[in-house]
Amino acid sequence: MMIVDTALRRRAEEGRPIRVGMVGAGYMGRGLVRHISTSVAGMRVAAISNRNPAHAERAYTEAGLSPTRADTADGISAAVALGRPVVTEDAFALIAAEGIDCLVDVTGAVEFGAQITVAAIDRGLTVVTMNAELDCTVGPLLAHRARSAGVILTGADGDQPAVQANLLRFVRGLGVTPLVAGNVKGFQDEYRTPTTQQPFAERWGQNVHMITSFTDGTKVSFEQAIVANAFGFTVPRRGMYGRDHSGHIDELTQMYDIDELRAYGGIVDYVVGAKPAPGVYVLGTHDDPAQHPYLELYKLGPGPLYSFYTPYHLCHFEVPNTVVRAVDFGDAALTPPAGPHVDVVATAKRDLPAGTTLDGIGGYDSYGVAESHAVTRADNLLPMGISEGCVLRRAVAKDSVLGYADVTLPPGRLVDVLRAEQDKQFPV
Repeated sequence: MMIVDTALRRRAEEGRPIRVGMVGAGYMGRGLVRHISTSVAGMRVAAISNRNPAHAERAYTEAGLSPTRADTADGISAAVALGRPVVTEDAFALIAAEGIDCLVDVTGAVEFGAQITVAAIDRGLTVVTMNAELDCTVGPLLAHRARSAGVILTGADGDQPAVQANLLRFVRGLGVTPLVAGNVKGFQDEYRTPTTQQPFAERWGQNVHMITSFTDGTKVSFEQAIVANAFGFTVPRRGMYGRDHSGHIDELTQMYDIDELRAYGGIVDYVVGAKPAPGVYVLGTHDDPAQHPYLELYKLGPGPLYSFYTPYHLCHFEVPNTVVRAVDFGDAALTPPAGPHVDVVATAKRDLPAGTTLDGIGGYDSYGVAESHAVTRADNLLPMGISEGCVLRRAVAKDSVLGYADVTLPPGRLVDVLRAEQDKQFPV
């Protein structure tokens, strides 16, 4: 990965920085703008779109920059050409503007994220997405469209999925066959709500629904599903194993049946409370017995499973690496090469009466659990990323998984069209 710093240094010396367009200016977006603007020579945030332009302006001013305002593609193009940071309310004008090398989606919104990603792919833009919710729901189709258009669509370094992807690629390079890709969580309670999470969200200045999705297990399910889809893994059961374990990640090598893992072809999983947190891990085996003594000599234990881990994920600090990899080297940090293997399905967080309009990710009504795509399709289960705005046709009991037959979909959504297209493109 150190090749990217050389590429950025060369760009800085030649005065041709990568020009990033960003959609979304929340907590993570503001951190990314400040990081690129103050620490990443050879790259600049050329334009930011946000539905509330004041938030985009704040992102620039906190980074010590004075933005201008433009709401047409021509106006944005002119500002970018002059090297002036520009703010717009219109994401589609930003996408249509000249001079943007890469679009970064920092929205976390499924429907709007789908709209801007489709527009960017059609425009021929490289897309770095921090939108795991969208990626899990229709990512395989969007990646297929991107490949057909000759552009890169990739998840972002720093989020756990791409950190796992980097580790998986490293492990494979050692000749080790990865059998578990895992995520380390500090806490989980499926019944957390925006009310319980409001104090934490206020303390850290974050969106309370996003924080709720972290704690109720929905986010880790999305993250592990997109890793599974990128590497052809599955889940061993609905919801993954999700063990509580207060010891070190290395001890997990004793908790899996290697024959079962081989039969699955590799699984995604997570653990609550393990150390080092909040990192990621990969467990794998080496098929050459002659290499086992070497691995034991190098302190990886006797096998047959060996533990590899990254003890942190640094979110927005690592995103520029993804941008350079995609723009200068055509390398996606994380992208599904074919159809889906794992979905996240909506599950009732409480008893829900008929007529309820589901409030979606990080709300009061439902949480998401990982399920194999084959089961999702066979049982016609409702993806969590589709759930927001759906109206229940009948009462649903707490902890019941919802199906398409249980709901009426909102009219006119692009994400529903994409999901149907994905099902047709990738039959089970």
